[in-house]
Amino acid sequence: MSLQIKQIPCLSDNYGYLVHDPLSGETISIDSPDAGAILDALAEEGWTLTQIWNTHHHWDHAGGNAELAQKTGCTICAPKNEHVTIPDANRYIAEGDEVKLGAFTARVLDTPGHTLGHICYVFDEQNIAFVGDTLFSLGCGRVFEGTPEQMWESLAALKTLPGETLIHPAHEYTADNARFALTIEPGNADLQARVAAISALREKNQPTVPMRLDLEKKTNPFLRPDSAAIRAQLKAGAASDSAVFAQIRALKDSF
Repeated sequence: MSLQIKQIPCLSDNYGYLVHDPLSGETISIDSPDAGAILDALAEEGWTLTQIWNTHHHWDHAGGNAELAQKTGCTICAPKNEHVTIPDANRYIAEGDEVKLGAFTARVLDTPGHTLGHICYVFDEQNIAFVGDTLFSLGCGRVFEGTPEQMWESLAALKTLPGETLIHPAHEYTADNARFALTIEPGNADLQARVAAISALREKNQPTVPMRLDLEKKTNPFLRPDSAAIRAQLKAGAASDSAVFAQIRALKDSF
C-alpha cells in the first residue's frame, strides 16, 4: 500500500498535510497551521492523528501543536535547533535522524535559512518531500534568521533529490512568485509555459502544489543562480552561486 496524502488549505495561504498509512492506521500532520482545519480533515477521512512533524517554529507551522496534542494524544517531533521555540515536543530531531510512519521511513534534512533550525522530511522510497518554508513553487522562503549563504546551501541540498520527487511546500505563493520569476529570466520558455498553466489553475482556485523537482530546476530562479541567462540579466558576471542567489532574494524581498 502507498501513503495517502490529504492537502488542507489553512489560514490565508497555508497548506497543511495529513499523511496516512492505511496498513498501520497511523496519521501524521506536517506542521500544525490550523488545528481546527486539521481536526475537520481527520474527521472527514476517519483518520486518527498519531504524530505532528514540525518543520520550524513559526506560529503558522507550530501554533496548533498544543490543541492537537490535547485533543488527539499525538506526539510531536520538532527541530533539535528549535527546542526553545517549540518547547512541547516529545522528540527533537536533526539531519541524520529518521522518523517513521508505520512501515514508512522519512529522513530529516537540516535546511537552515528561513529559520536557523528549519528541517525538511524526505520519503526517499516514495519520492516525496515536505519542505515547509524552504522551497516554494517558483520561490523560496525569506531569510529571516539565517544567511543567504545558508539558504542557498539548503536549496542546493534539496536540488540533489531525484527529479521526480514531489515537493510539498507550506504556502500557495506561486502566482506572485511566477510574476517575479519572469523578471529574472524572461526568455525561459519552460517558465513561460508554466506561468500560463499556473494562471489557469489559479483562475479555477486550484492548488499549484505539490510540484515536481525537475520542473522547479528548469523554472525556479532561486534554484538557477548558475544560469547564464540569469547571470546576464543580473549583470552578475563570475559571482558565486550563493552571491547570485542572494541578489535574487534581495530583489524578491522588494518586489
